[in-house]
Amino acid sequence: MKVVVLGAGVVGVTSAYYLARAGYRVTVIDRQPGPGLETSFANAGEISPGYASPWAAPGVPQKALKWLFMKHAPLIIRPTLEPVAWRWVMSMLRNCTSARYAVNKERMVRLAEYSRDCLIALRGETGISYDQRTLGTLQLFRTRKQLDSSATDMEVLRNSGVAHELLDPDGCFAAEPGLASVRDQIVGGLRLPNDETGDCYAFTTELKKLCEERGVEFKFSVNVNGLRSAAGRVTAVETSVGDFEADNIVVSLGSYTPQLLKFLAPRLPIYPVKGYSITVPVLEEAAAPVSTVMDETYKVAITRLGSRIRVGGMAEIANFNLDLPEARRATLEHSARSLFSRGGDWRQPKFWTGLRPMTPDGTPVVGGTRLKGLYINSGHGTLGWTMACGSARVLADIMSGKKPEIESDDFAIARYA
Repeated sequence: MKVVVLGAGVVGVTSAYYLARAGYRVTVIDRQPGPGLETSFANAGEISPGYASPWAAPGVPQKALKWLFMKHAPLIIRPTLEPVAWRWVMSMLRNCTSARYAVNKERMVRLAEYSRDCLIALRGETGISYDQRTLGTLQLFRTRKQLDSSATDMEVLRNSGVAHELLDPDGCFAAEPGLASVRDQIVGGLRLPNDETGDCYAFTTELKKLCEERGVEFKFSVNVNGLRSAAGRVTAVETSVGDFEADNIVVSLGSYTPQLLKFLAPRLPIYPVKGYSITVPVLEEAAAPVSTVMDETYKVAITRLGSRIRVGGMAEIANFNLDLPEARRATLEHSARSLFSRGGDWRQPKFWTGLRPMTPDGTPVVGGTRLKGLYINSGHGTLGWTMACGSARVLADIMSGKKPEIESDDFAIARYA
């Protein structure tokens, strides 16, 4: 059977890989000249199943009000009159209860843990290399309130069987020696020893080559204009270079997925939440991060990628705006330099932005739709790199008529009906 995958980011390329492995003839279409050139290009670099959490959480509305007046705020809301933006914000706020947070976090951790296991298996099978490290994530607390609030997350981690350890300051310095020079700023941390790091763009580029070895065709610099259907089944993709007929179509267009699927019911609630990153060379080895440090105060991830440090974070609600305000770069640099001032060469950081496809409950949409042959693998938010392999494997199993290895019914778009 022939499958067309729309989108060549990390989610689209992993979908193509697992579908090709399942025996499908796969074509991938993307508007960019190569793979991984949008949201997958310079993300934070962390593969953090244990840190998989919805942005919608108890206390977030109150925190959001406080963040509005912070110089280095993790959340920025630009005024907009767009109804779609306000619908998404209101839906997210409805998920900011303890009960919904527990359900959403468990679902996200379930997929993220499975995805990490799939990535390990894929790495073992193929030998793929992407500046990977398997040294865990340290969620760093600068205040006693942050430390005390971690109890809720640890309960979900315990119930999900996720390895974790609560550390005092000395434990944090043992895990990340580069933090020893700022011991007065740290009250503790939550370490997730099974988390990994790696360059998402490098992975996507290398996996594309492995896909081609399995017969996958890539069509770059091609715009997708629409879908064709007949008798309740999708039949073809309409593009700038003609139509591509297919038995099945997978839409992995990130934040642009809803624009193509406006006709779907229920409505696909994916909204572009803008994130930023800076990348600098390592300057002093002993003063640089070993793996990923998640600065809880600023919601910024500081990750070691080979001889580089990647600093990523923030959430900005600004529709599809891709400008690079100096204030956002300053926030990333402030967080990283306050912890690893001698670790990186902060003089000329490479500054980048990308649009994270966020759902209001944090979980991606993975599975079929009411239109036969039409599937979605999108809406991973800040966790596309973390969840890519797992969601692609689940999708390939669903499309092949196999029962996925994890519970996956609640990943489907039907949960929004």
